[in-house]
Amino acid sequence: MLYRHSITLLSLLCLVVLPAKAQVTGLGSTAFENSGAEEAQDMFSRGILLLHSFEYEDAREAFSEARKLDPDFAMAYWGEAMAYNHPIWMQQSTEKARDVLRELAPDLQGRLAKAPTTREKDYLRAVEALYFSEGDKKTRDFAYEEQMAALSAGYPDDLDAAAFHALSILGLAHHGRDFALYMRAAAIVEEVFAKNPRHPGAAHYLIHSYDDPIHAPLGLRAAHTYAKIAPEAAHALHMPSHIFTALGMWPEVASANEESFAASDARMRRRGLNVNARSFHARHWLAYAYLQQGRHAEAEELLKDMIRDAEEGGSTLARRHLVSMAIAYLVETQQWDSDYAKIELDTEGLSPNSIADLLFIKGSAALASGDEDAASRAVYDLMHLEGAEVGELLQHQLKAELLELEGNLEGAIDLLKTAADMEAGRPMEYGPPKPAKPTYERLGEYYLKAGKGAEALKAFETSLARAPGRSLSFIGMVAAAKMKGDQNARQEAATRLKKNWEKADSKLAKTFPIPN
Repeated sequence: MLYRHSITLLSLLCLVVLPAKAQVTGLGSTAFENSGAEEAQDMFSRGILLLHSFEYEDAREAFSEARKLDPDFAMAYWGEAMAYNHPIWMQQSTEKARDVLRELAPDLQGRLAKAPTTREKDYLRAVEALYFSEGDKKTRDFAYEEQMAALSAGYPDDLDAAAFHALSILGLAHHGRDFALYMRAAAIVEEVFAKNPRHPGAAHYLIHSYDDPIHAPLGLRAAHTYAKIAPEAAHALHMPSHIFTALGMWPEVASANEESFAASDARMRRRGLNVNARSFHARHWLAYAYLQQGRHAEAEELLKDMIRDAEEGGSTLARRHLVSMAIAYLVETQQWDSDYAKIELDTEGLSPNSIADLLFIKGSAALASGDEDAASRAVYDLMHLEGAEVGELLQHQLKAELLELEGNLEGAIDLLKTAADMEAGRPMEYGPPKPAKPTYERLGEYYLKAGKGAEALKAFETSLARAPGRSLSFIGMVAAAKMKGDQNARQEAATRLKKNWEKADSKLAKTFPIPN
């Protein structure tokens, strides 16, 4: 690496650039040339690797330590500022990032003067576009991507520049998954991955590019690699499950998230942090995997743990994940008369989608108890809830049940067909389905009630194409194939269900009997 430390007689005559040495650790491997002091290199390298694995808090700490060791280390300020931008999650702590950069120097010209090389100046210009260019976050994201494209093209041997460019492309998908953008990003990091199979950003961003049911097979190599090259990062342990979920590989989803949650819990205890340091995200995905495996009792224990953590931590993050876990548990187990369906939460800070989930739980519980008025109030509240992408879909599902109670089964089916078309028009999501009850699956169940086996079978097949491996869809498919008289489809669905339920609760077969 190019260091600013002790100058030899030779370097007084000419500046010698030494090649960066790859850092191989439990966080992966990369080589990022920089002009920081030698004593700051370990912390800087750690920050880069953590940044690629979205371990943003720990990355900020590493970069902060690097600049304490070398107060003029421009790229350490750049790295700390970068850790305030979360492209995939469409989040950015703009003012905090600006404050870090202003600590390097009050303005761009001052910051550029602190960067000894042209390449480092280009990185600072890129982060300037991300945080200081005109316009809102979306506009600045596009400006940043243009800067990263030019930077990467200007330094073709800089694998980190290519990886960060790919990530900036993924950050342009403000309206949900955009296959054109995601494939552009994938093409870039495929080359990075080929040149350095231990690069954490390459494996990570490939998984994000491919984590939908259509492209997931392309991401299997990265999924099987990422956790092995970065086992110290809880997020890296979780990420393979994005591909596994898109392929309905429930044992692999469960294993990945068991390891990820355990790693986050160990970090929490090691550093004396509160419960909000746990990976609620991994716990949610783990519970969903258990539910698909028929391990309802274990999923319930995770839900109880989440309730305790939400009560203790009280954070918006904890409450949001509690809602996601509760609705998934209730949809899969159909225990709408249980205490979990009576969940009461402070909705302050919750997203409209989380509030929509709570209203759906309330409406479904009301229907289970025969309280049509309460269910209608939940529908009314969903109709007037603004900003909830899943709100209208959940509203239609509750309305369909009310229509069925009125004896209008055909009307209910027509409404669900409309909702299913709406769902199909939305961008493909990753992970546990949104809404928690896929509308095509619900439509298939209503076709069964109407005795329409062929239509039901098609609906369940469509549901499985969008949310692969769902056990309730396989159960519905078995019934629909039997009704239609399609023995091959019936046997295939029964076989898939049995595979899902190899570790299922013993009492589950009594509730959902598997055909021979």
